[in-house]
Amino acid sequence: MSMAVRAWSDCPCVRGFVSATPPQQDEITKGREMTTRTAIAELFVEEPVMYEPTDIVQGRAEISRVAANLLKQFGPTFRFIPDGVAVGHHGLAHLAWHAGPEDGPVAVTGADVAEIEGGKIARLWVLLNAQKSK
Repeated sequence: MSMAVRAWSDCPCVRGFVSATPPQQDEITKGREMTTRTAIAELFVEEPVMYEPTDIVQGRAEISRVAANLLKQFGPTFRFIPDGVAVGHHGLAHLAWHAGPEDGPVAVTGADVAEIEGGKIARLWVLLNAQKSK
């Protein structure tokens, strides 16, 4: 496994979202936003592109804004949890994940697929799995 793939699956943005538990709401929001910005700078090239199901996001600042808004929308106990480790080779990596409230049901599942350049993510596709019928 390449260093970029290993770093991605063990990155602060994954670990931080799973383990961030500061005592107060404001601290949670500020701490998670700071973790997000730091992780994005460590993980992404200078001008990355993220492809979401309904949008194309360009640049670190915009990706950070989208991530921060997502955390605010779902609240302080919402977690993104990797399903195993990222796999990849020759500049392409895949990381499956699930997300939901801490100690709650899984709200969404999906995978991120990344194009790696120079050890950092250049392009990221966020793929959401179809909701299961009940």
